[in-house]
Amino acid sequence: MRMKKNNFIAVFAAAVITMMFAIYAAFIFAPEEQTMGVVQRIFYFHIALAWVPYLAFLVVCIASIFYLTKRETKWDRLAMGSAEIGVVFDTLVLITGPFWARVAWGYYWTWEPRLTTSLIVWLLYIAYILLRRSVGEPDRRARFAAVFGIVAFVSVPINFMTIRWWRTIHPLILKSTGMELSANMRVAMFASIIAFTVLYVLFLQLRVAVDNSNEELEKLKDEIGS
Repeated sequence: MRMKKNNFIAVFAAAVITMMFAIYAAFIFAPEEQTMGVVQRIFYFHIALAWVPYLAFLVVCIASIFYLTKRETKWDRLAMGSAEIGVVFDTLVLITGPFWARVAWGYYWTWEPRLTTSLIVWLLYIAYILLRRSVGEPDRRARFAAVFGIVAFVSVPINFMTIRWWRTIHPLILKSTGMELSANMRVAMFASIIAFTVLYVLFLQLRVAVDNSNEELEKLKDEIGS
């Protein structure tokens, strides 16, 4: 499953364009929030960064199910690549969040439901990556990782629903009555979500392509050696 050059160029171009618009929307198009000032603009990127791990870990779950049913290596590679990218984005969520929280709530971290479950999700997928590296035999490693990837995904909807199930300091953005954001703020938020989603797709293409190239290289070495 090689990455087609035209597909890569198209996704790369889309990533550049959407990211440039997201930066413009967040720092220029959206108005400055009266209470928090310029620091509030972190919100647009923080929300987008938080969305990507949800998507990435969903891909891990789906790819793991396909691997267990079809036993095709491409699904295992997709799960691994998506997990790694999801962890990177999730790490950025845990880094950017406290800066916003310090201004909004007066402290960087507190053990409330959303923050606590966010840390648990991050730790679970760190464990997923470590599990893959601790098992040497490829088929056995892929099976263990697939089962773990499916089970670990249970933490994702729990993390999403914490602000609806329990009392939390996190604001509820999506309500039945709509969003408590101005029209320009909504544009900035969705622009960032789209931009980071495209960036995730680009990174996933590259990550899977690296694995495919490594496999082809190993096959070539075996052919030369034999």
